[in-house]
Amino acid sequence: MMCKIRKALISVSNKESLKPLINTLSKHKVEIISTGGTYKEIRKLGFKCIELSEFTNAPEILDGRVKTLHPKIYGGILNKRHNKKHYKEIKNNNYENIDLIIANFYPFEDTLLKKRNHNKIIENIDIGGPAMVRAAAKNYNDVVVICNPNQYQRLINEIKINKGFTKLSFREKLAEEAFMETAYYESNIFKYFNEKSNNIFPKKKIFSSKLVRQVRYGENPHQKAAIYSKDYDQDIVQLSGKDLSYNNYNDLYSALNVTKLLPNNKGVTIIKHSNPCGVSINQNKIKSFMEALESDPISAYGGIVSCNFKMNINLAREINKIFFEIIMAKGFDKKSINLLKKKKNLRIIDTSKFKFEGKLSFVSKYNSILIQNLDNDSLSKKDFKVVSKRKPNKETLNKLIFAFNVCRNVKSNAIVITNDYKTIGIGSGQPSRLDSCQIAINKMKKFQKLKKNKELFAASDAFFPFVDGIEKLVQSGVSAVIQPSGSKNDKEIIKFANLTNTILVFSKTRHFNH
Repeated sequence: MMCKIRKALISVSNKESLKPLINTLSKHKVEIISTGGTYKEIRKLGFKCIELSEFTNAPEILDGRVKTLHPKIYGGILNKRHNKKHYKEIKNNNYENIDLIIANFYPFEDTLLKKRNHNKIIENIDIGGPAMVRAAAKNYNDVVVICNPNQYQRLINEIKINKGFTKLSFREKLAEEAFMETAYYESNIFKYFNEKSNNIFPKKKIFSSKLVRQVRYGENPHQKAAIYSKDYDQDIVQLSGKDLSYNNYNDLYSALNVTKLLPNNKGVTIIKHSNPCGVSINQNKIKSFMEALESDPISAYGGIVSCNFKMNINLAREINKIFFEIIMAKGFDKKSINLLKKKKNLRIIDTSKFKFEGKLSFVSKYNSILIQNLDNDSLSKKDFKVVSKRKPNKETLNKLIFAFNVCRNVKSNAIVITNDYKTIGIGSGQPSRLDSCQIAINKMKKFQKLKKNKELFAASDAFFPFVDGIEKLVQSGVSAVIQPSGSKNDKEIIKFANLTNTILVFSKTRHFNH
């Protein structure tokens, strides 16, 4: 069903790009009604326009809070053009059809970024705009609704092609987008109040985010996938390479979680299938990378390298010798970026502006959503308790905390063996903690040439239910273990540590990562 546009109401917060649109409307003899600020802009552009208060014969009141909220406006929008009863009521009240609504809303999201004053934030909650848009979208059979400047050109094309008319399919699609915009707008207002009251688990949870991009496919080629974010990719800047895939994003976020726990501007993490396969903290950037790589060079192949510092050319040369999917760093100097870009498919990611602003983690399956607080807070000595007779010195405790921070980012059940501030054996994701111990030991023996008298440290992401796990680690040369408490056999674990002169430190919190 084709509909002719005869009368339009324009009330926009964003007044950019109006001229080509209004020019098209004028050419097709569309009468334009508008509100105060938009009215002035349209007249300034040289087009005829009727001010809203003149059209309704009612002034704007309450500092502009009431402008478009008038029965003449909503009668003109909501009446069904082919309904005899509606037609009669419109005629008796001397109302007129409004065939096109162009409205965008007060910039509430932008206001939150710029203002902290609650009263000023409240004044940037738009009432009339969303109400008009919803009304027009409801009556899309007869009315066109535009609520975003990026839709202007589509409307111009539609009007030109159809000589002032619009198709039903066009109006219906715009109605869908209108309800998307109003829902998104309302969700941000709810989120503001929700965060202000610190009510993280309300009776009804509303999620809002923007499409960053559709990825090539999901975990497997037969699965469709896309990534959404509340702030367009969270300041992850891709400088070069193929588009990121679903699995790339999974690995990328895992790398960021580990890197967050490393000292600022020091440390390298290598990730494969969302698990760390090598982590090192070393002042020498090349040595830090090489130590992370040596932890498990086979698993590292085709993985992600994440640097907690700015990339330089010397390190870039070393990294460039091996095949990696992604290189992440807090910026790149000119020579390093030029070198790395020579591999056209290599994804280069600048994380220098990335901020860990999220407070919640979401897992969605089968129309249900699991929500929890994130487990990425930094841990310090106060979060641990030494329970063995043999006590660690300050440096040993710091090395154990490093091992524990890596371990909490490995898939459970997780065991991490370290030497100084580098991983040398990682056992991940096994149903049996004993198996994870064996995998970590096997990797250590396979890839490391350890000097005698080198201290080995081990971390477990949860308690050892039996002595056999810690026993296996000690037999492999581990002299200090860090783990959460909570097992009914904790006393037996402590007893074993004392019998073998092993340092044992208990974490006050468990850190599963499924």
